[in-house]
Amino acid sequence: MTFRESDDRIVPLRSESQSESDKPGNAGVGKAVGISRAPDLAPPVLSDGTSVIIRLDRTSQRAEADPEAVFNNLFSMLTYELLWYAFRRLKRGKTPGVDNVTLEDYEQDLKANLRDLLERLHRGSYRPKPSLRKNISKGNGKTRPLGIACVEDKLVQRAIVMILEKIYEVDFYDFSYGYRPRRSCHEALATLGGIIATQKVNWISDADIKGFFDNLSQSSLVDLLRKRISDPKLLRLIERFLKAGVMIDGQFQATEDGVPQGASLSPLLANVYLHYVLDEWFEQEVRPKLKGESHLLRFADDFIACFEVESDAVRYQAVLSKRLARFSLSVAEEKTKLLRFGRFASRDSQRFGEGAPGTFDFLGFTHYCGQSRAGKFKLKRKTSGKKMRVKLTEIRLWFHHQLSTPVGEMWPTLNAKLRGHYQYYGINDNWPLLMAYRSEVRRLAKRHLGRRSQKSYVSWTDFTGFTDLHPLVNPKCLTDLIAMDRERRSTKGK
Repeated sequence: MTFRESDDRIVPLRSESQSESDKPGNAGVGKAVGISRAPDLAPPVLSDGTSVIIRLDRTSQRAEADPEAVFNNLFSMLTYELLWYAFRRLKRGKTPGVDNVTLEDYEQDLKANLRDLLERLHRGSYRPKPSLRKNISKGNGKTRPLGIACVEDKLVQRAIVMILEKIYEVDFYDFSYGYRPRRSCHEALATLGGIIATQKVNWISDADIKGFFDNLSQSSLVDLLRKRISDPKLLRLIERFLKAGVMIDGQFQATEDGVPQGASLSPLLANVYLHYVLDEWFEQEVRPKLKGESHLLRFADDFIACFEVESDAVRYQAVLSKRLARFSLSVAEEKTKLLRFGRFASRDSQRFGEGAPGTFDFLGFTHYCGQSRAGKFKLKRKTSGKKMRVKLTEIRLWFHHQLSTPVGEMWPTLNAKLRGHYQYYGINDNWPLLMAYRSEVRRLAKRHLGRRSQKSYVSWTDFTGFTDLHPLVNPKCLTDLIAMDRERRSTKGK
């Protein structure tokens, strides 16, 4: 198969139809793309004069215009220009895969490498390599597997995501937040807070899927993809990624089920799976049969269901397990609970002699029923105990590896870690836990400096004098979730 040498015709282009997520300064709230908008990141031009962005947008427009449309020619969109564009959006400085080729290595002869890759893709001879399996510490004594793909496989996956997002971003429900462009954990938290504070919510169902990314059925996933995609070449390519396997300590291990964690394609495929298995089922089959009001909010495989009527919540939990089982998934019973929660939870708990209302954890925060200064109900959140322990363990381990690092180099990094913590956990009502975190980090820092000292001990007086010269950044509540939800609702109402 012969391809035009269109790389020499690539020119910087600012398309009028360029989506917000592709404009400078709008890389997306929920997940940063990890790149700077350099001049060569402008959308390249196809050989017919159409920019990659415009062609992708046309796919989105068709998907929106016809919710029943099935796409049968998506593989043809894997052009040199799209591969080039996808490559420029890859994050730099990442660990290489099994072939030990870095992104910088691949870029040395980028034009030739992309032409060769394109030939193999359209000839059908391209085969994804196994991911390099690394076990990442979760900070609680447990680890989670992370698959590190080769640069070329990351590139192809990224290009596939760019195509499929244009279809599925139209289909996904508004209450789905995880791993989506221009959506964040804070927005999910704000929306959940708005639902609990303003809607008829009396009961919360907190359920957890056991090992979702490892256990989802690959055959069911492909069947669900066929609802919108009938292109055999693209489906075959996706299946090859699912079956590529992993390398663990030099040994190959096949992957019969699940999606590889760490692969750029996996989050989108996981969202497609749960869109049909959970979201669409809840909206089309569960809600119409309930007596009262109900709401679902999902961030990847973490989801919360809110109900007005207790019997509705009980019924939902009873059928949820059966629904998930149909798609090779199961509920983690020990992490699943139903609790009274909301504006009237304290009153009703006292009436029925149940004690204080329960709490639930979502996206790293413990949610509990509190009161405003005026004595009215207020949803409050604090850093969950589990996350606090995990984050402090991470800091403790980091200090352990810094004994040979000069303090002048270490301290700015420590402050960057503190800022990162405040950036996420600095929300309404969480000030006490921010101070507790800083206080414990301060104690760990003092102990670390003592270990570096010839005396093996640093007094609080000496440490305070040191931090006067080299201060640790103070906590800040940077995110107002209440204002964020208020803005969301006002924008949605326009």
